[in-house]
Amino acid sequence: MKIPTIVEAEKLLNEAEQRNPGAWISHSKTAAFCAKAISERCDNLDVETAYVFGLLHDIGRREGVTDMRHIIDGYHFMTSLGFDDCARICLTHSFPYKDIRSYNGQNDCTGDETEFIKRFLDNTEYDDYDRMIQLCDALALPDGATYIEKRLVDVVMRRGFNDLTISKWKAFLELKVYFDKKTETDIYKLIGV
Repeated sequence: MKIPTIVEAEKLLNEAEQRNPGAWISHSKTAAFCAKAISERCDNLDVETAYVFGLLHDIGRREGVTDMRHIIDGYHFMTSLGFDDCARICLTHSFPYKDIRSYNGQNDCTGDETEFIKRFLDNTEYDDYDRMIQLCDALALPDGATYIEKRLVDVVMRRGFNDLTISKWKAFLELKVYFDKKTETDIYKLIGV
């Protein structure tokens, strides 16, 4: 697996902040903190890899204020640097429920980009890094780690509710159960909420 080092990932995030400052930077740092805390208790996950994936899952936001477009922008940016595994996380982190229509917010991608994302999701079998970053995205507010339910309501208040929101929420809650079992503890204890 070829990924940036923690120092390189932090540099990429700092450069992104210069291009597009915002709460997404603190959110990404919180997701990385959660990924580190959870991965430390998972024997099949590398802590540094998990932390880097958490830092860079939203790196597409470097391109400006966008909605779903940030996932494809992140994918293209990471592949341009040769970090295909990070690129994958950029695409998968928003879809614990594998249906592009479950995205809360606007699809501001082109038709071709939307089809690419759909095909990518259809042809990708999620591994524990995908699942963990999906979970950590749902645990991360800009001001720190939180309960999944609080974060999910936060997203709906900002981006709206759709026909698949409940299915997506169930997928997030199933991820918590999965990682509670995997870590043999309540992940909320690991992240300090």
